[in-house]
Amino acid sequence: MCRSIKTLRPPYAERVTDEDIHAAALQYVRKISGFRAPAGHNAEAFGHAVDAVAAATATLLDQLQVRSGPAASRVG
Repeated sequence: MCRSIKTLRPPYAERVTDEDIHAAALQYVRKISGFRAPAGHNAEAFGHAVDAVAAATATLLDQLQVRSGPAASRVG
């Protein structure tokens, strides 16, 4: 699922930006909703979902401890 979402943790990514996180969240929501762009009446729900997934992703990346090397530095 969501093969186009890149891994955002070391050693795969050294610097992760908010834009990287948002792009991954958008891809995820597009995949699970089945919509590339939602109709107007679904736009608000779609946007909230992207924001929630992005926030959860940022929290996860901030809390992960990767033993194989230094933590990714997230650029806000």
